[in-house]
Amino acid sequence: MSEFHEHPNIRTAARYHQAVSRFALGEELAAFFHPDAVHTQLPNALFPDGTVRHLPDVIAAAQQGHKLLTEQHFEVINAVAADAQVALEVTWSGTLAVSLGDLTAGQVLRAHIAAFLEFRDGKIIAQRNYDCYERLRPTAPSETDRQAGGGKSSP
Repeated sequence: MSEFHEHPNIRTAARYHQAVSRFALGEELAAFFHPDAVHTQLPNALFPDGTVRHLPDVIAAAQQGHKLLTEQHFEVINAVAADAQVALEVTWSGTLAVSLGDLTAGQVLRAHIAAFLEFRDGKIIAQRNYDCYERLRPTAPSETDRQAGGGKSSP
């Protein structure tokens, strides 16, 4: 990824994704954003209606994410910059800390992401994410779970 780091906004975008990977919260996370920042997440498997968040909501969502995941990792695959805009191709994986619907704690989720960031004064003023999650499948029931259910297994 070193060839991507020639543009200052790409360097900032990469550092931002590294910080999010390690669950940066509060002021550490806010430092990447312009005070008027807006983060838009287009509809996807986890947010079917999408989301639009201003900076305080971005910080709150990061705190909530830290409660839902034991770990996460972002890898910037490709990056392109033009003036104050950066386009990123990113892969993400996250391990659930708790069960979420049919998904169980310990399950790893994966997504392929296109992120478009706009910068003002060296800070992110707008971010639009197109998150393509790999199929969200419940984990197969364990032998103990099947025995508890009377020996029946699901097809």
